[in-house]
Amino acid sequence: MLNGLMLPALMLALLIGAAWRRLPMYDLFVEGAKEGMRVAAGVLPNLAAMLCAISLMQASGLMEALCGLFAPLFAWLGLPREVAPLVLLRPMSGSASLAMVERLMREYGTDSRIGLIACTVMGSSETIFYTICVYMSVARDRRTGYAAPCALLGSLLGVWLAGRLF
Repeated sequence: MLNGLMLPALMLALLIGAAWRRLPMYDLFVEGAKEGMRVAAGVLPNLAAMLCAISLMQASGLMEALCGLFAPLFAWLGLPREVAPLVLLRPMSGSASLAMVERLMREYGTDSRIGLIACTVMGSSETIFYTICVYMSVARDRRTGYAAPCALLGSLLGVWLAGRLF
């Protein structure tokens, strides 16, 4: 019951606070909506390119080829071959990797080693390239610096621990 009232209470508190400070609420809302639309318009082409690349990888068989190429690395990490596509897909797409985790759990079970590793990979990693794509499309500076390599290293360590723990 209390969870259902949280959002309306927050909205009411914001309105009361804005009225207390005599802020032009409607004008501020419209400005925020305009800025949100500008951000969405800037991000949309990058997201479309990312989704097309993922679809092409899966349809062309590139994903299977990459899984075969990285099979020795995944074996060294202690990962079952069924989880390999998830490890490759997770840095690019959250929704596609979530669908893959759901399929793995339906097929192998939630308490299976594959299900536990898939959940750990999903929870301990981030959609690195998606996040960088969104941030860099909004930022004027296109250089990512060490963000991508450090995020990939952290994700690899999470995958390695998942393979060792289960």
